[in-house]
Amino acid sequence: MAEEGASEVAAPVRRVLFISAGASHSVALLSGNIVCSWGRGEDGQLGHGDAEDRLSPIQLSALDDHEIVSVTSGADHTTAYSQSRLEVYSWGWGDFGRLGHGNSSDLFTPQPIKALNGLRIKQIACGDSHCLAVTMEGEVQSWGRNQNGQLGLGTTEDSLVPQKIQAFQGVSIKMVAAGAEHTAAVAEDGELYGWGWGRYGNLGLGDRNDRLVPEKVSAVNGEKMVMVACGWRHTISVSSSGGLYTYGWSKYGQLGHGDFEDHLVPHKLEALCDNNISQISGGWRHTMALASDGKLYGWGWNKFGQVGVGDNVDHCSPVQVQFPHEQKVIQISCGWRHTLAVTERQNVFSWGRGTNGQLGHGEIVDRNIPKIIEALSVDGSSGQQIESSKFDPSAGKTWVSPSERYAIVPGENLQGQTAVSVQGNGSDASVPEKDVKRVRV
Repeated sequence: MAEEGASEVAAPVRRVLFISAGASHSVALLSGNIVCSWGRGEDGQLGHGDAEDRLSPIQLSALDDHEIVSVTSGADHTTAYSQSRLEVYSWGWGDFGRLGHGNSSDLFTPQPIKALNGLRIKQIACGDSHCLAVTMEGEVQSWGRNQNGQLGLGTTEDSLVPQKIQAFQGVSIKMVAAGAEHTAAVAEDGELYGWGWGRYGNLGLGDRNDRLVPEKVSAVNGEKMVMVACGWRHTISVSSSGGLYTYGWSKYGQLGHGDFEDHLVPHKLEALCDNNISQISGGWRHTMALASDGKLYGWGWNKFGQVGVGDNVDHCSPVQVQFPHEQKVIQISCGWRHTLAVTERQNVFSWGRGTNGQLGHGEIVDRNIPKIIEALSVDGSSGQQIESSKFDPSAGKTWVSPSERYAIVPGENLQGQTAVSVQGNGSDASVPEKDVKRVRV
């Protein structure tokens, strides 16, 4: 028995390096280059080779030995980056080319994006249906849906493969953020940019118009920006002095200014002006801000408890989120209706919508206060036992063309739509435009 106990003690503690929340799924990167995913799997976004939901974190074995250094969730798709291989991988829902592989097929296991091979990537951002990658040199590649110009390429044509944003020629970009149909960026010189869909003022340019190429946001009182994040239709930025600015849609109080008014230019959040903000994240209609002292604040839409303050009432001003033993938070990520946080004690917490298992607690229950994810946490009782997906790449098919995909959705009543042949050839033409999956909310 003594020996057994000793071996348990000797097991390496896996630190959580990155967390990222999608619409209804979650991913985490642990030390040892281990990627885990859980939650909704219908579109292959978990990468385990099937369309099953997972209620607890499962190791994504297809990425073992790939030396992954970052993971990023889109709404229903996921990306990962290997620094040693200089490869970006993507998987999940493929509509509009958001996976970057030159087609609109869904992918149930990670595949490298050929167009990005060999690039040294600094950061990846995924929105609802589009993605961007910033290189170490400060250039930006974008791909996916582009109906409102959110790719910044000067057109409204979707791009099935990554393309360089030429408008940033001579500008070195520090980071990008992607919303539902808009995009924001911060340059190394502190300038803030917005482009794409602008109906709610979420570009920060003082009007409600779309922009097909990046445009500089001038109305920030000369403050240099160091960080930017996007919610579904709102934008959040942080200045070099730690000040927090929000703008765009505020129907649910997600801007945090004590009201429900949209703002067409960045508006300083006075409620947190005494806090030095170190990290920000935007959900579908809620916002989280982490102060440098480790305190976490949330506000906005709270129907499922995603703000994490013990109720299900929308909050139009920041409220502090409480953690057991007053643990300090070091990282946050907002999904559409759920939120993830990592504390300095190396514990991972989640709260909000849980119906697809996206909270990782082994159940499908909503939570309105942070609950520890046992399998990923040092203080978890299960001792970081994480199952592997054990996917066999030789078994079964990893690509599913849209025509086949739509043909096999059970119980779909598409009135006025022509039936899709199961023997589809993979062309997008046979996919009904108004398919419920395509316009899912």
